Amino acid sequence: MRTRVKICGITRLEDALAAIKAGADALGFVFYPPSPRDVDVAQARRIVAQLPPFVTTVALFVNADRDTIAEVVQQVKIDLLQFHGNECPDYCAAHGRPWIKAIRMKDDVDLLKASNDYHQASALLLDAYKPGVPGGTGDSFDWERIPEKLAQRIVLAGGLTPENVAEAVRRVHPYAVDVSGGVEAVKGIKDQQKIKQFMRGVQLGEE
Repeated sequence: MRTRVKICGITRLEDALAAIKAGADALGFVFYPPSPRDVDVAQARRIVAQLPPFVTTVALFVNADRDTIAEVVQQVKIDLLQFHGNECPDYCAAHGRPWIKAIRMKDDVDLLKASNDYHQASALLLDAYKPGVPGGTGDSFDWERIPEKLAQRIVLAGGLTPENVAEAVRRVHPYAVDVSGGVEAVKGIKDQQKIKQFMRGVQLGEE
């Protein structure tokens, strides 16, 4: 089955359209003010309103309150929620949208338990662990820690680049891969050539 691709940290329409043109399946919008890739509701709404059909829009939150999530869902055409903090399963499921849960790969993480705890999630997104940083670290983790039987529930993130994504796809066989910093010119601004190279890397990993 083809590996899906999400380009996260979209802040500009031109980056969104470049990602779609290159073949991305999903675009991620970060609603987390400390992030250099943060967008506000008006900014996200303007971008999403100009997207073609059949592109999944994902809103990323980190321990956001209910009102913040409700405002985004009501004002922006969001298909999927992504929770990157310490949100419990019931909280993730309480917002009227399908959702995925990010798991930061600490040394003691039990992925089989996490998969069971968050069984209502559409997928688990696996990201590198860095103390005090909820995501977008640019670091990778040991892919051998991912149980083979979970591969098709996994969105693989964490330090993916055009140079290593083919190996990641070849070794993990994840349902999808997620990239942000690995295809940027500077934080928050995508590099169209890197996006194309990343997409080609995904294809190479499937061959």
